[in-house]
Amino acid sequence: MNIYKALEYGVNNLNRENIDEPILKCRILLAHLLNKEKEYLVIHEDEVLSDEVEKRYVEGIDKLSRKIPIQYITNKQEFMGLSFFVNENVLIPQPDTEILVEEVINICKDIAKENENKNVKTNINVLDLCTGSGAIGISILNNVKETKVALSDISIDALDVVNINIKNLVDDKGKNRIKTINSDLFEKIDDRFDVIVSNPPYIKTNVIDFLEDEVKNEPLIALDGGEDGLKFYKLIINEADKFLNDNGYLCLEIGFDQKEEVIKIIKQSKKYESIYSKKDLGDNDRIIICKKVVKKD
Repeated sequence: MNIYKALEYGVNNLNRENIDEPILKCRILLAHLLNKEKEYLVIHEDEVLSDEVEKRYVEGIDKLSRKIPIQYITNKQEFMGLSFFVNENVLIPQPDTEILVEEVINICKDIAKENENKNVKTNINVLDLCTGSGAIGISILNNVKETKVALSDISIDALDVVNINIKNLVDDKGKNRIKTINSDLFEKIDDRFDVIVSNPPYIKTNVIDFLEDEVKNEPLIALDGGEDGLKFYKLIINEADKFLNDNGYLCLEIGFDQKEEVIKIIKQSKKYESIYSKKDLGDNDRIIICKKVVKKD
């Protein structure tokens, strides 16, 4: 089978199963197996595949036909300009989450500038809660040299993925500023932080069965936000202040329709101020930021 015939085979199979973007997915899969860029396939369409590549390609097409996300087959997802390792044990990082990361990076840079003006030489402590693949925390660490980042997740399997990404994407100096914690939310957290950032599960339990099939193949533990989708926001908002330094920030990703409800939870807690939200590139409310209220003596 040559490259042209392989792509034809893959597209026909994916079309039969009504898989979205069949041409793109077949090209991504085959380019990955050949360790080439997608453009290579166009120029070398007559190249005959080795038996091993052909076997793995056919297996990959079968997985795609069964609605397995292409990222779990190639074990790659681009995020914040980095290629993250992902597998079925972690949520696939999405472009919308980059809005959260960019805002936290800006916050950390502002804190660093304030510290410099005050001649304070200390790390900015960041906690990435429900870290999954580690995409949020690692991206922050690599963009702000003054940060020290803890990546926490309840799933040991997720933390195995995090450790692969730390090994691949963090340089030796950065590795001294990052650690992982196996914790159910704040259960085993014993530090205080300048920033707590989280993209927690936030999909309503009864909505999960109606998600796209590919999304339903992502880990349920990373999707299910309880009956109202707000379970983890309530827990995080009510506990985070105990682990924040004075004037520390709580930064959350939210579902497109959760802005008012999450802000209401924040206000009712009376633990935070300076609340604001930002939209993603699709003009949906995507993140909420607030600061810990400093108690006056």
